[in-house]
Amino acid sequence: MIKVSDRAAAIAPSMTLAISAKANELKAAGEKVINFGVGEPDFATPAHIVQAAKDALDCGRTKYVAAAGLPELRKAIAEKLKRENNLDYGPSQIIVSNGAKHSIFNAVFATINEGDEVLIPKPYWLTYPEIVKACGGVPVYVMATYRHGYKVTASQIENMITPKTKAIILNSPCNPTGAVYTEAEIRKIADVCARHGLTVISDEIYEKLIYGGETHFSIASLLKEQTIVINGLSKSHAMTGWRLGYLAAPEHVAKAIASFQSHSTSNVNTMTQYAALAALGDDGASVRDMAGEFGARRAFMIEKLEEMKALGFDFIKPDGAFYVMLLCDGLYGKTYCGRPVRGSMDFAELLLEYKKVAATPGVVFGDDDFIRLSYALSEKDIAEGLERISEFAMKMQ
Repeated sequence: MIKVSDRAAAIAPSMTLAISAKANELKAAGEKVINFGVGEPDFATPAHIVQAAKDALDCGRTKYVAAAGLPELRKAIAEKLKRENNLDYGPSQIIVSNGAKHSIFNAVFATINEGDEVLIPKPYWLTYPEIVKACGGVPVYVMATYRHGYKVTASQIENMITPKTKAIILNSPCNPTGAVYTEAEIRKIADVCARHGLTVISDEIYEKLIYGGETHFSIASLLKEQTIVINGLSKSHAMTGWRLGYLAAPEHVAKAIASFQSHSTSNVNTMTQYAALAALGDDGASVRDMAGEFGARRAFMIEKLEEMKALGFDFIKPDGAFYVMLLCDGLYGKTYCGRPVRGSMDFAELLLEYKKVAATPGVVFGDDDFIRLSYALSEKDIAEGLERISEFAMKMQ
């Protein structure tokens, strides 16, 4: 019998994908499921982007290209970073990978040695610690509390630094909390990272989805030589299944990642890269329209959630991404149909089984006090789903 390696055995499966799979099974069986667990826009990829991929196929652009990405695409990404983020990178500092998740893996793999500690604000996107562990690192968590808007402070970070600390992963706007760090907050964090020589892996995949007057500010504008910027088109252009992300890094880091990627995956799907060129070359109208719709849904969900506070729920208004953390710990210790609700996993499992509502338990993000609700679904479904959650809570004993 083949023995699985210790490294592979230590990696937990993605709970968000598992919940979506269960919800899809119920849908296939004819159930009306409201899926708040989705982590992708519910919009079609804009037609001109799809057409660019079709044109690439028709033109026979189906061969290998450079492992780090089409030269013209890397140039377009560098221009985007300069135009929108005031970051100066050359095309040779850009690596195009199979999604932002792949870019994060490449960044950690290229910078972390066995036993190095990586600071991760908590609640966290559940993949961060698994990537760190897969690369031989040790995830160390910095708790972002409800009281502080689910954002860690510079002093918290400094208090967690040890001689083994090598890097920190920052995510703004944040999944799962929707928190957006202000420029002032980023500047304080950058000062700590600069003084301690920390590598910063800055996940900025939700930068286009910010509401309520907040703005995106990249820490790379302050610490370019210590930062690896992660981004992509999945969330901004509704291109999750196309699998294209990218990173920008100091020259020597980008060179190392390019070498590794040449052996691990070679290039990203060639047709997808031509589609990405079209996405980066448009006027951004489709992005703005989608963000506007998410903003309207956010406002709608917040209005409904305010009404649910009387049932024992609470939340903090998110400033970015398309998620709300719904605190439900006030209901723990109760039962539903005779079955105990001891934490977010019980809450989510019973909610899906009895009310056909899929939500992601907070425990997979490192905080058992909440469930994550996505508003990447219609207002009709949001209203019905929240009504089912309210009914669920009212029948708990």
